[in-house]
Amino acid sequence: MAQYQHIESALIHGGIYGDKTTGAVNVPIYQTSTYEQQGLGQNTGWEYSRTGNPTRAALEALIAELEGGTAGFAFASGLAAITTVLSLFRSGDKILISSNVYGGTFRLLDQVFQQFGIGYAIADTTNLAAFEAAITPEVRAVLVESPANPLLTVTDLAAVSEIAHRHGLLSIVDNTFMTPYLQRPLELGADIVVHSATKYLGGHSDLIAGLAAVRDSALAARLAFLQNAAGAVLGPFDSFLLIRGIKTLGVRMDRHVENAEKAAAFLRNHSAVKKVYYPGLPDAQGYEINRRQAKNGGAMISFELDEKHEIRQFFSSLKLIALAESLGGVESLVCHPATMTHASIPRKIREAVGITDGLIRLSIGIENAEDLLADLEQAITESEVR
Repeated sequence: MAQYQHIESALIHGGIYGDKTTGAVNVPIYQTSTYEQQGLGQNTGWEYSRTGNPTRAALEALIAELEGGTAGFAFASGLAAITTVLSLFRSGDKILISSNVYGGTFRLLDQVFQQFGIGYAIADTTNLAAFEAAITPEVRAVLVESPANPLLTVTDLAAVSEIAHRHGLLSIVDNTFMTPYLQRPLELGADIVVHSATKYLGGHSDLIAGLAAVRDSALAARLAFLQNAAGAVLGPFDSFLLIRGIKTLGVRMDRHVENAEKAAAFLRNHSAVKKVYYPGLPDAQGYEINRRQAKNGGAMISFELDEKHEIRQFFSSLKLIALAESLGGVESLVCHPATMTHASIPRKIREAVGITDGLIRLSIGIENAEDLLADLEQAITESEVR
């Protein structure tokens, strides 16, 4: 049994490590749908791979350990994870969501769960008084992102969880942007943490996956039932790839953040940039709260160019940074939230929370920082209106 005290070691040795039968240091890919049983009611603990698969189980044990939970769950996508978590609720219940969240989460609540009588309301979770005032008798949970997508607003996760529990609510945190390497919401009081593991946890833009971890064993049992009943589980091969990606999470995130801090400083000091959103900057909203609850500011940056620059030309002028959906891969990506990741949010709501048509979101990769800054500089220069 490996002994360790730090998360860098847990990323590699955590959960179910290796294979006891052969001594292999990697968990095998159990590419099977079913398992032979010894007799009626007699099995080895495995029956059917929707219910449980050894490769997936190793991944689920890993995310539970990394987040400090009692149980973990692996799903076919981040939205499959959120869908299953939201299935804990029933008609008449309401979910409070923070004022800027991933557009897919908003769409799921607005266009799917509302049909089943599960409502939602948008609250400014950065303002604790306003958040508590938004809690009505129908509210059963709060779903928060911190830093939030795409404006990187920071919510005091411990305070929000305390308020939620005082009112009998579940506290759910989407930790995709930070990962357990940088922030552990369960240790701050959250009940459920979810991830789009497609992003930093996978890290190589080669899989789609979702993860969840919970603190309470009774809640874990309810979620395990829903995972099996709904069946949106992660397959064994993608589970294997995700375990492999997580092994390098620490070294990747260190480089992601190192580059992001340089990019944020570059943009902050650039005459063509009128606004930078990055929680690692000392003048950023929630900087002190983020320092208290997270290791650093992460590797996501949003910004706006001034009126002398044309945003479409900026996107088309980038040579190294790719215009694409998603984030968290080793390669740097850029997107336009208003027409891409958050297009499903009505324009009126987008603008009310600050997701303007001029907002640009950067996922900073692990390339050489000088090359990234040079690409940003030349694209900004090319986008100047002449």
